[in-house]
Amino acid sequence: MANGRHVLPPPANAEQVFPTLSAEQMARIEPRGRRRRAAAGEVLVAAGQSHTACFVVLDGEIEVVRPSEIGEDVVTTHQRGHFSGELNLLTGRRGLATIRAVVDSEVIELQRDDLLALVQTDGELSEIFMRAYILRRVALISGGLGDVVLLGSSFNARTLQIREFLSRNAHPHNYVDLDRDDGVQELLDRFHVSLSDVPVVICRGEVVLRNPSNANIADCLGFNEEIDATRIRDVVIIGAGPAGLGAAVYAASEGLDVLVIESNSPGGQAASSSRIENYLGFPSGISGQDLASRAFSQAEKFGAEMMIAKDAVKLHCEKQPYELEIDDGTRVAARAVMIATGAEYRSLPVENLSRFNGAGVYFGATPMESQLCRDCDVIVVGGGNSAGQAATFLAQTARRVLLLVRSDGLAASMSRYLIRRIEQIPSIEVRTNCEIVAVEGGSHLERVRWIDRKNDREQTDDIRHVFVMTGAVPATRWLEGCVALDEGGFVKTGGDLSRDELTAARWPLARPPHLLETTLPRVFAIGDVRSGNVKRVASAVGEGAIAVALVHQVLRE
Repeated sequence: MANGRHVLPPPANAEQVFPTLSAEQMARIEPRGRRRRAAAGEVLVAAGQSHTACFVVLDGEIEVVRPSEIGEDVVTTHQRGHFSGELNLLTGRRGLATIRAVVDSEVIELQRDDLLALVQTDGELSEIFMRAYILRRVALISGGLGDVVLLGSSFNARTLQIREFLSRNAHPHNYVDLDRDDGVQELLDRFHVSLSDVPVVICRGEVVLRNPSNANIADCLGFNEEIDATRIRDVVIIGAGPAGLGAAVYAASEGLDVLVIESNSPGGQAASSSRIENYLGFPSGISGQDLASRAFSQAEKFGAEMMIAKDAVKLHCEKQPYELEIDDGTRVAARAVMIATGAEYRSLPVENLSRFNGAGVYFGATPMESQLCRDCDVIVVGGGNSAGQAATFLAQTARRVLLLVRSDGLAASMSRYLIRRIEQIPSIEVRTNCEIVAVEGGSHLERVRWIDRKNDREQTDDIRHVFVMTGAVPATRWLEGCVALDEGGFVKTGGDLSRDELTAARWPLARPPHLLETTLPRVFAIGDVRSGNVKRVASAVGEGAIAVALVHQVLRE
């Protein structure tokens, strides 16, 4: 450390994170960009700048730096054959660091559109760039080298929600726990915030957001800045769960103009799964968040655009092209629409339960919740695969896991491999014919009362963490009056639509609706939101692919 500069150590896999391109590879890149000189000290990209570019070094050196308390951190120095950038460059979001020339240098400057064209058409370079960008993002996250600081408390529900929002959107950030950090008062004083403002998000070291919504954070970080909402899209996909992401990848890779609207973070319910072990191609399993992050990057590589932390509140279905109204009043027009809003875990009919949402009651088991539960007794409610995955995951850190199942057993609703694994973990206790009947606590859950229906016996335990994974409620309220729903509120499609339903909807075409098509021509439903869906990640992705093939057909009509 000298002169206010700290050079960060290189990652263990530096040759993959910062690969060196060959002369032949650089020659293939050059026609797509422009060769230019950069004088020593010249800033090529400023931290927080929009419309950033990728720079391939032909001669000289450029460095990537971030501000720090002592001056600046040097993240890396790029020499001949190296290239700059990370995933934000593909997404069109603001750059996280400053890039400047160390000495007089010569570079190839690739604008974002040129870079996207390169990774879409050159298989070899696509693999090199995508692997490097993904690994660089992983390194930024693990090192907390982002442009966001979150000040909060592990006992504050909104703090947990913001941490999940940033993590599931793969945005690097630093978390300061007000309950444990001794120097927190100095930080609060510096930004003129009080404990009553918590949680606080400090965005790009400049903007202080007090108890912000996810939309506030997304706006401050520029998640959606590059999206042109006025353009009529070939297809708009509402929801970025496995079905929506699968559809985005296939549609964008086949040349369609795709926009995905996601109310929270990519991945849907699947992103909260600690480990998915029965998805084809991942024999050792993969976390739902990792799968969602890879699919998200894959979709953006092919040019799909993602509108994050925006809710679709109404489908204007009176005329074509259809219009999707967003919660900020924006309307997006589309020639075809895919409804992939999924379903949410159903809460329990227990008085005051919602008061503890995020403060002892959770609807997903991620590493954050796992750390909160270390050496504690926890309850998981549910008998399906999600409940089984949560129980086995939480058993790694919790002292005891009570798996409460309302039915007589697990065989009818859970995969056999999970049942066998649960049977082998001594800290998991399966209690059948059991339900929670009451919860108690102050600002956080403290006690749970549950009943064994078979023996008509009640028990109260000091439990501070309950994971609810029972049933599903479809997110379809915003579709009222536009498409036919079944008695559970799920969207009916294809052969499940009766003649009466099509007549009531005034189906205008001579042909019947396609397999995944609703009572509105060119409007499809895929994944967990669809009536009769198969609740598997693979089937959701498959429905996304099938729907894209059908979109091609209807756009030709």
